[in-house]
Amino acid sequence: MAKPVSIEVWNPNGKYRVVSTKPMPGTRWINLLVQQDCRVEICTEKKTILSVEDIIALIGNKCDGVIGQLTEDWGDTLFSALSKAGGKAFSNMAVGYNNVDVNAANKYGVAVGNTPGVLTETTAELAASLSLAASRRIVEADGFMRAGLYDGWLPHLFVGNLLKGQTVGVIGAGRIGSAYARMMIEGFKMNLIYYDLYQATRLEKFVTAYGQFLKASGEQPVTWKRASSMDEVLQVADVISLHPILDKTTYHLINKERLSKMKKEAILINCSRGPVVDEEALVEHLKQNPMFRVGLDVFEDEPYMKPGLADMQNAIVVPHIASASKWTREGMATLAALNVLGKIKGYPTWSNPNAVDPFLDENSPPPSACPSIVNAKALGLPVSKL
Repeated sequence: MAKPVSIEVWNPNGKYRVVSTKPMPGTRWINLLVQQDCRVEICTEKKTILSVEDIIALIGNKCDGVIGQLTEDWGDTLFSALSKAGGKAFSNMAVGYNNVDVNAANKYGVAVGNTPGVLTETTAELAASLSLAASRRIVEADGFMRAGLYDGWLPHLFVGNLLKGQTVGVIGAGRIGSAYARMMIEGFKMNLIYYDLYQATRLEKFVTAYGQFLKASGEQPVTWKRASSMDEVLQVADVISLHPILDKTTYHLINKERLSKMKKEAILINCSRGPVVDEEALVEHLKQNPMFRVGLDVFEDEPYMKPGLADMQNAIVVPHIASASKWTREGMATLAALNVLGKIKGYPTWSNPNAVDPFLDENSPPPSACPSIVNAKALGLPVSKL
């Protein structure tokens, strides 16, 4: 029998029982559930990652829906337990759902929600922050100061790279990749080279217009190019940011061979998915090329890093915080809760999961719809006409 798990309860007499496997930012998500007659149980267990057994204990004998996290293993065992408890709704508090076996969810008729539409600018901002921190060696310099090693100005002390006039490379020019590119182009007047299976027309028009503005102001205009291959981006760009999806074709997209194609003083940024980069190959490349720098928000075997990475002064590593702005995390919690609530109430799915502003407006009630259900088609769920 599963060991009992500590919880916090809101609206104990609510008709519907909704479980959250972790406390989440803000209170709006709780209020929205309580207002619709939900009993909300929030796991307060002092464990970073809950086991399958822990979550089974939380689900119990009656549960209408669960809000979970991307660190949890949502497969046949958990969806079976949720289904037996009468539950038909689960939502990740995340855009990605690599931790979810969607086929298993389909088997048990459980809707799987995710939370796109609120992470674009926040994630792009962190990628831009890592780019700047790596180029100007900010983390190294901060550690130097804290260690009491600074005894006066020196001409060669922590000399980094000027971004202005250099080329930023973007691999995967979707919403986040394009937002990052705009920040680097407008903020630092960088030229753009990008690779994507689809043409990023809006991004191209933005760079063209900004280039014309700079030229009219008497400055050097910025330029853009859509590369014919990813390798072309790696060879040309000074700063490269990765924004692909993770699938069989992008696993270890950046490996030993591709790292060798990059400039010796290039900067590599990854805020997408950890396994896109062969971390062991990256560690070796960092050792052999001390002026090559990297900024990582995600890791191949999260939460662990490959041996040697933490020792590299030319690596900036942060703990998966790309979405960690107050507005975004509270928005993610709200969307996850509304995914579960919508399925419980029999609402249709929202027609555009990336256009979620109506759900986030605190001054009006959210639409009667599930913001984003990834297996809506497989389950034959209706689509909102709103």
